[in-house]
Formats: sequence, structure tokens, C-alpha cells
Amino acid sequence: MKTTSLLSLLAGLTLSGAGLNPLHSEPAKAPLKTGFAERDISPAIGMERPGGYGKGYHQIFHDPCKARAAVFDDGSKVVALVGLDALLIREPQVAEVRRRIQEKTGIAPAAVLIGASHSHSSGPTGMVLPGEFDHADDLVKELAYEQSSAADPVYLETMMQGIVEAVTEAFEKRGELSLGFGRGEENRVSFNRRWRMKGGLSFTHPGFGNPDMIGTAGPIDPEVGVIGAWNGEGKLVGCVVNFACHATTSPPGISANFPWAIEKVIRGAFGEEVVVVFLNGASGDVTQVDNASPVTAPGGADGAMLVGGSVGAEAVKIMLGLVASLTTEAAVDVRTRILAIARRHPSADRVAKSRALVSVPPVGAAALNDWIWAKEIVMLQALIDKEPVRQVEVQAVQIGPAVFVTNPAEYFCEFGLQQKAASDFPFTWPVSLANGCVGYVPTSEALGPQGGGYETRLTSYSNLIPEAGDLIRDAGIALTKDLTPGETPKGKPAPKFKGGWSYGDVPPELE
Repeated sequence: MKTTSLLSLLAGLTLSGAGLNPLHSEPAKAPLKTGFAERDISPAIGMERPGGYGKGYHQIFHDPCKARAAVFDDGSKVVALVGLDALLIREPQVAEVRRRIQEKTGIAPAAVLIGASHSHSSGPTGMVLPGEFDHADDLVKELAYEQSSAADPVYLETMMQGIVEAVTEAFEKRGELSLGFGRGEENRVSFNRRWRMKGGLSFTHPGFGNPDMIGTAGPIDPEVGVIGAWNGEGKLVGCVVNFACHATTSPPGISANFPWAIEKVIRGAFGEEVVVVFLNGASGDVTQVDNASPVTAPGGADGAMLVGGSVGAEAVKIMLGLVASLTTEAAVDVRTRILAIARRHPSADRVAKSRALVSVPPVGAAALNDWIWAKEIVMLQALIDKEPVRQVEVQAVQIGPAVFVTNPAEYFCEFGLQQKAASDFPFTWPVSLANGCVGYVPTSEALGPQGGGYETRLTSYSNLIPEAGDLIRDAGIALTKDLTPGETPKGKPAPKFKGGWSYGDVPPELE
């Protein structure tokens, strides 16, 4: 499918207000009602550990994985934000969760945002779904179900039920909480993992001290975005935190990854009952690994605490500064768009060679590496036979002066920064791996002659055409333009001048 046809298709797609209200509705007059809740969705010991192209299994427990929910109701529209401690969530599970939520609460399906944190230490939600390759031949089925990271149907139900219960409880707990909106910066714990090399290409994690590294091939986004919600007694009930970084710090065993430390720090400051909804930003090429560092950084739980603790501390500082400028009035709204985006196709020759390679077991590490990528090509061709064009959801969810712009991808950071720059909202926060998963979506430059790197590999997980990132970016921007930004709440004005401090209005006394 050519870019021009996709662009024309994009222009013709229908905007949706989630069946809630007409476009450009007036700001809400009734006090906003907000609720928060969470559920433990930790996998069991022995279940698969996701995040690779083969199988691994959880052996120990570090901290719980959760589904955390915030519901906002302005009197005419209701939206829900879900932060999910999961590597990813696939479209069938999103659809089923939304159906159940609507059944229990009446919240429109398109008004539910589900963002996976991309925790590599979470439960088995993918990458392969049960039955996804049943249409293929026996070789492909073996590769998909027995040799690849696969979702567990028991765990999928645990996850879905946890999300539904968290959103339902948050909906039932709706009350008149005061909201504050703010941003800060944490620029010491996230790094672009792609580097331009002397040879002219860009590599992912080229290695500490590699003399061929010229400079990073992309930016980071250091912004920490926060919405805090306080009750009438001045107690923080819950908050939403947005930050862009791969959740690959990986404490040993089952874990929410660095969002565990975000929660730990925020609860340490405001109380153990605070619900912390974390939504990961555009972090497809951003991790905690500094390839240029001259020293070894902490790993495991210490690394998670360094990243999450730093982000959590910044969120605490932001919220401490918001308590003088809160509001009980904010309009909520939502827009969605579905894009049809084609997959990249491996050549017939590559598919044939890959099938031949995976037909025999690999011997040795080098052979295993080649075998894994051949396996992915064979599986990709089976997916293309079934679904050559992906349905890609883009969503914009407004909470007063803030808008969350979603993509179902490991989306390159550059795109998120471009969406922020183009938005009219005081606060614009991209959310990656939201409402589905289409794998890595690099820039077209990364897929061009000077590109390369891990994120550009053609696999059953990542395979959209080079223009996909631009299409997703532009659709998100268009959706924000169809919403009316709310005003950022301001504190009480300073009192009128009545004179200075009498102790302080004197010249220097030298004797």
C-alpha cells in the first residue's frame, strides 16, 4: 500500500466522540467527579515471563503487578484511564475489557484508555495470543506456540477481570475531588539507546565505550506530567503520571518494574492509599541504559528504584506545588480514529530460506540467533496471509487542560515530541502501547539508508510500513485539534499591596 493511498484513507476516516456528546461541546458546568482504584494482577510463579522472542519463566516474586484506574466524570461525559503493569495488551483483550466495562458502568468503549507500561517483568499477555496461528501449517504453529513468547489464557482472564474491577470501583467511588495539573523534568535516568556510527548506520546499544559511536540517533523526553486529585480534607487520593522510558530495569522476579518505585516514593510522601496510574510516553527508543556512561549503573531493584524513584520524586515535587492551584471543574472528552496501515513484506526468497533454516534445530549461540530471526520471518508471513493490513487505533482523551494522545506501539520518542509541539493544549502527554500493540514503530529515517538497529528488524512483532509513524502522529495531532483545551487552574491572586515588611525596609546598618 502506497503512502498516498494511506494519507487519503486517513483523511477520510471518521472522528468519534465515543457516542457521548457533539463535537466542540461547551465546558462542563457541574463539579467534576473523580475516582481511583487498583487491582493486583500478578502472575503466578511458573508462568511465562514476556519480553523476548523465546520462552522464559517467572521463578520468584518481587512486587505486585497491578491494574490502576482513574475515572473522570464532568456530568455529561465519562472517561477512564488505566495504567497496566504489563508488557503489552492486545486488541482482542482491549475490546473485551471495554465491553465488560460498558456493561457494568455505561462508560463508552472508546472512552476507555488502557496503557501498558511495557514491564518486562510482568505477566504473559503476549506476544502470541492463543489461537492466533491456528490458520497456519504445523511448522508455523510449532514456532508460534512452542518456541515463542505466548500469552496464557488463564492469565489473560486475570488481567481483564482486574482491569474491569478497577475501573468499576473507580467509577463507583466518583466524588468531588480537586485536580491539579503540572509538569516537571527528570533528565538523568533515561537515554536514547540508538547511536549513529562511523560506518553511516545507526545501531541499538552499540556497547559501552564503543569507539565508533558518533552521537545519539534520537532524543529523549524528560518531561514528567502529573494530574493530582485531592479530597476535601486535603489528602491526595490518586494521581496520573506520564514519563517516557522502557520498563526494562527489571527487579528480579515478578514486578511492575520501575513504576513500582514511582508508587513507592509517591506513597511515601502522601500515604499508602494513594493510587498511582502510570502511563508510559513515547519510549520506543528510550531506556535506562546510558551507552556513553564511563561507570556501571545500578541494575535490578536498585536500577528500578533509580529510575522510578527519580520520576516519583519529581512527581512529588510537582504535586507539592499544585495544592495552591486546584480546580473542581474540568471538561472531559474523547476522540478516536482507526487507521488501516499495511505491513512490510519479506521477500519470497527470504521466507523460503527462513523456512529451511527453522526446519532444523539450531546448534550454538550464533546459530540460535539466526534461527530466532528466521522464525520471526516465517511467523510474519503467516500473519500477512491472514491480515496484511493492521487496524491501528489512535485516541485523544481530554481532562481539562490536559490531553493524552495514544498509539498502540513502541513509538519512537521523536514522534511524541512532535505531537507535543503541535498541540494547543497546555499539557500534552503521549501514551504508548495503548489499546493494542503493533510493535516498534520507528521513524522513516530509521528505516532509511542511514538507519538500522534492533527496532527496525522485520519480525512478527514489528512490521508496519515506514510511513506508519507519521500517520499515527498526524492522526493524534488531528484529534487534539478537534478538542477544546481547558484552562490551567490558577491559584488565588496575591493580596493588593499594602506596604512591605517593616523589619525589612531599612538601609544597611554599619554602626
